[in-house]
Amino acid sequence: MFASRAPAPPTGKGAKFSVEELYGFSKKPKVMRGHCGKADKADGRKDAKEKEESVLASHILEAAKRVMERRRLEIYMRECDVTMEDSCMPYRYLGKTGLRVSCLGLGTWVTFGSQISDEMADSVMTLAYDNGVNLFDTAEVYASGRAETILGNILEKKGWRRSSYVVTTKIYWGGQAETERGLSRKHIIEGLRGSLARLKLDYVDIVFANRSDVNSPMEGWGTHLTVDIQSYDANISMLTHSSARVCLCAEVVRAMTFVINQGMAMYWGTSRWNAVEIMEAYSIARQFNLVPPVCEQAEYHYFQRDKVELHLPELYHKIGIGSMTWSPLACGMLTGKYNSGVPQNSRAAMKGHGWLRERLYSDEGKQQLSKVKELHLLADRLECTPAQLAIAWCLRSEGISSVLLGVSNTEQLMENLSSIQVLSQLTPALIAEIDTLLGNKPRKHKKEEKS
Repeated sequence: MFASRAPAPPTGKGAKFSVEELYGFSKKPKVMRGHCGKADKADGRKDAKEKEESVLASHILEAAKRVMERRRLEIYMRECDVTMEDSCMPYRYLGKTGLRVSCLGLGTWVTFGSQISDEMADSVMTLAYDNGVNLFDTAEVYASGRAETILGNILEKKGWRRSSYVVTTKIYWGGQAETERGLSRKHIIEGLRGSLARLKLDYVDIVFANRSDVNSPMEGWGTHLTVDIQSYDANISMLTHSSARVCLCAEVVRAMTFVINQGMAMYWGTSRWNAVEIMEAYSIARQFNLVPPVCEQAEYHYFQRDKVELHLPELYHKIGIGSMTWSPLACGMLTGKYNSGVPQNSRAAMKGHGWLRERLYSDEGKQQLSKVKELHLLADRLECTPAQLAIAWCLRSEGISSVLLGVSNTEQLMENLSSIQVLSQLTPALIAEIDTLLGNKPRKHKKEEKS
């Protein structure tokens, strides 16, 4: 079947090996005939063996051709500045839109423009992109706009095709003036223009309304609808505030529709809105033929579960809202770095993060840290790190399109990206074990189940 010696290399300009010459076998295996054409048992065995060899040879030829075609395609794509890396990064639809995002995204909160250098930000972002991450999240408030500036500088420097990645930003806190914050039509439009200038982009893929407006009746009002209304006063409260609330929500939806129609964004979403507020925005969009939100950004980790596990799946099934979650490691608490106190270079030691220190030293925080130690033993059993287990645990939840990572160096990034391999180990029995350990699995109230 195989040639006795390697063929002499072809000569001359542009000469090429054939597949058969490269792999040392001919297209048709040599067939031996029986004596004088007489068939006997030995000849039958030879014929069967020759057929097997022929089939094997054809399979090897096909495999070799596929290898050569892939190699040829890789060379062509490299010449066109297109990468074809082997990546294990899974991609998911953003809610029920057609947009595909990596299940792990890179966030810039605290890190870009604050905790890490511009050079490290470049290294982290490049490594993330090379490993299949196509989602980069920022906000106008991060490092007072510097996070967007650094992100934009890196994108400009790398020259990656704009169609190959997704950039999201959030609007709410843009400056000190009264008109530079909130969700007025003025600030949504002007704030997004400012973000685009810092990012050096013509558009962002998703613009988020970064929490509901605290200066309006919208804040806190929606909580009346998440519990049973048992008193007449609660009904009066809703009726009193409903007019102003609907007007504000309509203003947000109209402004978001405008920036999308102007080509400044592809989609819009919400961040830290409750389920009632999201449904209200969706209803207004349907009523006035405007663009509805497609995604909610929510905090999600072992100790923050109710919203993502109870309310957002319902919104996903009813109106197609996707979930993009952040802080999967609870600001580093789940890694174990705070088990023996607050390290000097940690996030909790940074200026402006006193709230995190208070949370760690509170009674609830101490109880959570004790559970973190038990979770570390579980991670050891799975032969993964506590961070990888925590991120994989987030990815297993229904309706989550992407989990945003916040890393301060390339080693952390690679560790977190490897959480994808841990996801397959999260069996129902293991999830039940984690739920028992945490003791905080969200449950619907009986009246909610009936409704």
